[in-house]
Amino acid sequence: MPNLVEQANALQGKLVEWRRHLHQNPEVSMELPETAAFVKERLEEMGYEPAYVAGTGVVALAGRKKPGKCFLLRADMDALPILEDTDLEYKSVNGRMHACGHDFHTTMLLGAAKLLKEHEDEIEGTVKLMFQPAEETLKGAKAMIDAGILENPRVDAAMMIHVGAGIPNLSTGLIIVPDSGTCTAASDWFEIHINGKGGHGAMPEMTVDPLNVAAHTHIALQEINSREISAADSAVVTVGMMSGGTTSNVIPDTAVLNGTIRTFDEKVRQFVLKRVVEISEGTAKAFRAETKADIIIGCPSAICDQKASDDVRNSLREVFGPAVPDPAMLGMMKMNGSEDFSFVTQLVPSVFVMVSAGSVEEGYQYPMHHPKATFNETALSRGAAVYAVAALGWLSKNK
Repeated sequence: MPNLVEQANALQGKLVEWRRHLHQNPEVSMELPETAAFVKERLEEMGYEPAYVAGTGVVALAGRKKPGKCFLLRADMDALPILEDTDLEYKSVNGRMHACGHDFHTTMLLGAAKLLKEHEDEIEGTVKLMFQPAEETLKGAKAMIDAGILENPRVDAAMMIHVGAGIPNLSTGLIIVPDSGTCTAASDWFEIHINGKGGHGAMPEMTVDPLNVAAHTHIALQEINSREISAADSAVVTVGMMSGGTTSNVIPDTAVLNGTIRTFDEKVRQFVLKRVVEISEGTAKAFRAETKADIIIGCPSAICDQKASDDVRNSLREVFGPAVPDPAMLGMMKMNGSEDFSFVTQLVPSVFVMVSAGSVEEGYQYPMHHPKATFNETALSRGAAVYAVAALGWLSKNK
């Protein structure tokens, strides 16, 4: 295998430039016209013939000069609707923020594309580059699958990278490849609309208080975990938003609760979804209100394939050595976060890779999705090399 690490390190200056451009110009969900155009232009400069998929997704192919299988590399490109609160000179000022590191993922895959193009004659098969919108809203991967991203050529295995920052004891540059099985949680949402009867705050007996119902519903939902789920299983039911009322002395007509559900087992998932509706409706009935509980299905759990994960981990260890530790030693076997790459994992053998981009001990104090989150840019060249090494290694081992 060529010395991709040194070549990736030589690209570091350009990677920083690309990443900062993306960081300053974040876009969200499926609406990524500037981001997708930037990616497409960089790929064209490298000699690729990229194409748009599912609107603002981008695909390009490397290799195809030697017979072999097809390995897909995926990077997500979208940001979050968060107002950035950092002191970075290249901070976003448009009310959106790359607080989850997707600007890193996109830049890393662009770096890998550069490396793969320079070694295209050595690729034993095809590497498909998938630049995806709308991971945060869990829409992009499925949209690109529906548009045919896994076909022409048919994908035989796939891999994604996610950076991590603000995590204790995970120094920059560590590479974690979880073992086989479920590695991320399924994600679903709920929205509970409570209809009561408003009135004067001094005469609550004349009303049906939806805020009171909302409070009791919030507490009742927590009983799903504490009393209805086995200790051997796990689930998270979080109410992240409660709204209702406009002033202090008026009881409103309505209230709304919004939340998220994270599960690892499909049976547990279906049970929790059912109980959220039943508990919401039953609590409202007890207090003479009416409730409509809507479940918004997100994505399933991501499933890591054993052979594909072993092949990629071994290829990475051949190059990066002790920087690829045993995931069990770090407690990185399952993550409660969700990832719509899970839709890919349902269809082809897949690998989940995490690259650390700043630990708490290194001064990166804020977790991902926080308005003060920052990331160590020295991880950019590492991630580019990881993508390229993994693809070349898997294709070589499976030719």
